[in-house]
Amino acid sequence: MRRLPRRKTINLVRELDAFPKVSESYVETSASGGTVSLIAFSAMILLAILEFFVYRDTWMKYEYEVDKDFSSKLRINLDITVAMKCQHVGADILDLAETMIMSNGLQYESVVFDLTPQQRLWQRTLSLIQNRLREEHALQEVLYKTLLKGGPTALPPREDVAVEPLSACRIHGHAYVNKVAGNLHITVGKPIHHPQGHAHIAAFVSHDTYNFSHRIDHLSFGEEVSGIINPLDGTEKITFNNNQMFQYFITVVPTRLNTYKISTDTHQFSVTERERVINHAAGSHGVSGIFVKYDTSSLMVTVSEQHMPLWQFLVRLCGIIGGVFSTTGMLHRLVGFCFDVICCRFKLGVYRPRQGVLLHNQMNNHQTPLLPENVPQE
Repeated sequence: MRRLPRRKTINLVRELDAFPKVSESYVETSASGGTVSLIAFSAMILLAILEFFVYRDTWMKYEYEVDKDFSSKLRINLDITVAMKCQHVGADILDLAETMIMSNGLQYESVVFDLTPQQRLWQRTLSLIQNRLREEHALQEVLYKTLLKGGPTALPPREDVAVEPLSACRIHGHAYVNKVAGNLHITVGKPIHHPQGHAHIAAFVSHDTYNFSHRIDHLSFGEEVSGIINPLDGTEKITFNNNQMFQYFITVVPTRLNTYKISTDTHQFSVTERERVINHAAGSHGVSGIFVKYDTSSLMVTVSEQHMPLWQFLVRLCGIIGGVFSTTGMLHRLVGFCFDVICCRFKLGVYRPRQGVLLHNQMNNHQTPLLPENVPQE
């Protein structure tokens, strides 16, 4: 196939041009049209900028599937402070079948229950975040996307040396349990492990020393991920009754988190709180203490960070430009038509033809022209 000459090629391309060209002599300019054009161009630029910010943003996609991993262990991370001395309280974990009791991974540390001003400020800030998370669930997605940027969620250490007596006990550490329902409880007396069950030695503890006011600095399941705020972090309960029972009912959901910054397996959980006074005379039976009853869900949630593809952004951008251009053109023509109709009604009357049109019609109505008088007739 021989090559076409350059001029013929240019002519061929011009003939293939499908876009209509209007000569400038046929274009009527007006002040209203220029104003509408400026408004349309401004709207296009503004919407294009907003669409660019949407393109830069990401969102979290949630997928649900059955959790088939039942043989692995579940890690429990705990950091709780009880307003009792360490020799008077004990913590252990018991699963549903009562075949496993674990408390070896938990450590006891004598501390001061009251917080310093810096620690109190941290706790108040965390409480405000927790309240916002309960109201605005979409904020959890922001936390997922900024895990590595967030500051530490642990309680900051004391900035001074405590001069008050160490009358509280901080129980912290982690333990691995089976992925079945269980009960983490902190009550009076050290736990005793034996094949038939478990027990707490509480006979040598005076009833007047019972005080289960507590503060949960951290409670999570699975591997710890920096930046995640759990539902019970920063919880503080104060009681003035010696026989007080605090119960937390937790449902743990395995979660696989895949973002552009981190990819890990963690666990989410929802919690329901209940507290009551133990009074056997009034029919309120039980044991004073703190009980965290948890159960694992059979579903696993996969949270992945999604981003808008480039082709979709370009399609939406073309839609914005074409839509604004077409809409403003139709509105301009509609407003101009209405304005012309109103002006014609007030100035020229309704459906009054122009004078030039009348003269043209009169000329057309005379089919036979008049003959002059001096023309001889046959």
